[in-house]
Amino acid sequence: MRVARRYAVPGVLVRRYAVPGMLVAVPVLLALVGPVIASDDTTKDVAFVLGGGHWFGTDFVGRDVWNEVLLGGRSLVVVAVVATVCTYLIAVPVGLVAGMTRNRLLDEAVMRPLDLLLAVPSMLMLLLLASVAPGIPWVLIGVVVLINLPDVVRISRAAALSVSARPAVEAMRLQGESRIRIGLGYVARAMRRTLAADLGTRFTGAIYLVASASFLGVGVSPQTSDWAAMVDRNRTGLFVQPWAVVLPALLIVMLSIGVNLAFDRWLRDRAMEGVAR
Repeated sequence: MRVARRYAVPGVLVRRYAVPGMLVAVPVLLALVGPVIASDDTTKDVAFVLGGGHWFGTDFVGRDVWNEVLLGGRSLVVVAVVATVCTYLIAVPVGLVAGMTRNRLLDEAVMRPLDLLLAVPSMLMLLLLASVAPGIPWVLIGVVVLINLPDVVRISRAAALSVSARPAVEAMRLQGESRIRIGLGYVARAMRRTLAADLGTRFTGAIYLVASASFLGVGVSPQTSDWAAMVDRNRTGLFVQPWAVVLPALLIVMLSIGVNLAFDRWLRDRAMEGVAR
């Protein structure tokens, strides 16, 4: 009980989550608020200039780097978040059904098509599908969901299989509880830690896929402001004007590390509370 109470103190929680919270908050705030406060002035200066009235210089065509950073985060962050949420909304129920069913044919019908998707390299699928309609965010979201879906379904199914084999589940069946009540009331709740551990990694993978699509020119329009596209477009002048590459890359890294660190600490807190009980 002492351990549980110690971790329940608000001040302790604030200190423990201060670093991941800051790492996540900075890129997310820039992504959400940046387009509102960004300048509408599209006047171009000399390419690859440090200073000259610009906080972080100019990019490869003379646009203000800071203004491009303010405009370029929303496409990356929103697409990665929406794709990750949609993946779990689809994959977790499918994995739960496959893991709890006693019908082998149903299990095979659900899992074998996903194994075929899993065999296709993610970058190849990204290039093939995203190139069909480049510049459309919903197409990119669908591609990222399709790429991540087999892995999340397999993880959800494995977790559901492990939990449904517990004596508590068998006792609930003997008491006449419905499959829906058992699945949602017990199995799904017991899967939370496993899914939370995977969620941080999966979100980072979604950022990687969205950034890769932008880097390859199939995720966003060539003229669109985007953090990943900024890294690609300005890499030739890295040693002349490093901020045009370093600043957007740093924000992407901060977001990835912050999300994973937050989930890691949340899982450790839950484990400590379980030990205390």
